[in-house]
Amino acid sequence: MSPRRSAQAPAAVVMVRPHHFTPNEATAQDNAFQSRGQEKVTPTLAKQAYREMTHVAETLESHGVRVHIFEDKGEETPDSVFPNNWFSTHAGGHVAIYPLYTPNRRKERRSDIIEMLKRDYRVQDVIDYSGLEPDGLFLEGTGAMVLDHVERVAYSARSRRTDPVTLERFCTHFNYEPMLFDAMDEHGMPIYHTNVLMCIGTDFAMVGLEMITDGKRRDEIAERLAQPGREIVSLTADQINHFAGNAIELQGEKGRILALSQRAYDSLTPKQIATLANSVMLVPLSVPTIELAGGSVRCMLAGIHLQPRS
Repeated sequence: MSPRRSAQAPAAVVMVRPHHFTPNEATAQDNAFQSRGQEKVTPTLAKQAYREMTHVAETLESHGVRVHIFEDKGEETPDSVFPNNWFSTHAGGHVAIYPLYTPNRRKERRSDIIEMLKRDYRVQDVIDYSGLEPDGLFLEGTGAMVLDHVERVAYSARSRRTDPVTLERFCTHFNYEPMLFDAMDEHGMPIYHTNVLMCIGTDFAMVGLEMITDGKRRDEIAERLAQPGREIVSLTADQINHFAGNAIELQGEKGRILALSQRAYDSLTPKQIATLANSVMLVPLSVPTIELAGGSVRCMLAGIHLQPRS
């Protein structure tokens, strides 16, 4: 495990803990990872999600990651547990706010989170793209994009939630090169968010290459990810379905860690685990209830790439 710090691995995250958790019926149409109602929505389900969130926060803090946790006591924001879709932060003091595809998700945006960032970190500007929603232009944050902060590349799978024009606009403002591609599941359905397909760490990249439909583009992406000397961990479609791609590298007190779900960890092969363990400590987190909503650990964590105020 490498002790050196990296621009790819934030040392702090924002989490939103729901009090009335439920899978969002409005997003089920294009999210193949989401439960289709096999689980009955009950107060017990909400309590289980609350406990899972609390456990994730406590575990990350025990590894030295700073966790800013916000409560959501409302009942109109079923996906508030996934804050990485509506805002992102960037070195140099930049914050982006994003246009969201589903109307009930737009209520997740919170001024108190942005104000906390301004208070506790050095924020130079906030660029708000949410005004593009009436034009049908969407870009759901670091769900729609997996950002290589070191090489300045924004990998993005085309979907209803990823508009190429908005992607270009973001990349121009934030100095990333857009790398747009098509990715499909085994039923021919577009992958709804790029961050279920790939995770970019400092010394590795986990990616479901076989789901990228164009062979030439697939080779370009593999080559580009490997350019800085990263080890490519190729994930199968089955591993992607178990959220193995929905992980995030974080900076802990004693080195970098890889936060992923227990389900994702269990789907990895011993060889893949050994490869990853060369550069990070793997931290499996049990979030089966939250995964019913179609996202996993990466979706739950909005990384903070800002300089803390002293």
